[in-house]
Amino acid sequence: MEEKLMSKKKPAYPVSEELDAYLEQYNRKIEIPIFYEDLLRFTGSVVVYDSNDEDTLWIRVYYNEFDRQEIDTSLKRVYSILHSDGSGHIEQYLNVDAVDYCTFGNSKPFRIKIRNILNDNFTYFYVKKTDASRVYGLELEHMLSPYNLNFLVYKDTLIEEHIAGIPGDFFIKEMLPNCTESEKAQLAKEFVKFNERSMIRLLGDMRSYNYVIVPTHDFDHVVYKIRAIDFDQQCFEGKLKVYRPQFFKENYLMVELVRSKLMNHSVDQYKLEERSIIAKRILSSGDRIVLLGEICKKDDISLKENIDLLKNEIYKLTRDAKFKKCRTMGEILDLTLDFVKRNYQGVSMKQIIEHKIKI
Repeated sequence: MEEKLMSKKKPAYPVSEELDAYLEQYNRKIEIPIFYEDLLRFTGSVVVYDSNDEDTLWIRVYYNEFDRQEIDTSLKRVYSILHSDGSGHIEQYLNVDAVDYCTFGNSKPFRIKIRNILNDNFTYFYVKKTDASRVYGLELEHMLSPYNLNFLVYKDTLIEEHIAGIPGDFFIKEMLPNCTESEKAQLAKEFVKFNERSMIRLLGDMRSYNYVIVPTHDFDHVVYKIRAIDFDQQCFEGKLKVYRPQFFKENYLMVELVRSKLMNHSVDQYKLEERSIIAKRILSSGDRIVLLGEICKKDDISLKENIDLLKNEIYKLTRDAKFKKCRTMGEILDLTLDFVKRNYQGVSMKQIIEHKIKI
């Protein structure tokens, strides 16, 4: 029987005054003309099905005529703030094609489809309720992953840009079987790196539907990257396994890919590569990540039992007694990043191969 990894539904945590000031300092806090609660005023909905006529767990919502006009105008302005200079001059070229609502999961987001009427190009953005955990997750992804993120926070509303890619669950089911052996080996490498990155920055619940596969054509082959799209479970759960995608049954085929395509020495090499590049990103982020860490250390974003469990599990892994003294999730996160920076930057490949350090 599979071990139950996730605890009960995670509560939403408010943004503290210190985190709010941080967001304003780094231009994440910008006044917007519409709030999450405004979008809940829909008067009807229909189920959204995919191309195979399967329920996507999203519903397309509708508003009365008066509300719709006001909401459309406000959503166009939000798009302009997120992607342009915030002025209204591009709004005449935009159309709100759809407002979808998802009742599945913690964040219950609205997905907004915006289309340029001049050329039919379209994109999405998401409107969610603000949660401090999610904000920390977005900021850490921006600083410590290979990707930049664009998002806005204003009072109780969070605006996130769409992260393009093939949903992991769809890719594993429909596309992975048709990949070449070389592509499978490359995917195995990326999953090892993604697994390591998630664990180091304490991003939990990376089941296959919470990340996307991003293919890039490079000369005569395709390069695949794995990118997180859900940051609700940042620094909350107590079990260390929750922060390691390899332990979720939804990722079983990816784990099998690693076992069949990579030798142990290669796995160790890719782990070291990821730890080293994260250490470099920590250093290059300078005062920004230091300030975020100081704020997070004082913040209440988890339960005491989760904090106690996680700090002891990480202590068993690292044998660093400092973890046993942690009182908040922020302190565990800060110490984890410091541990990576101190212990893994500049470790030689010879040490890894000879197993002289613990991975």
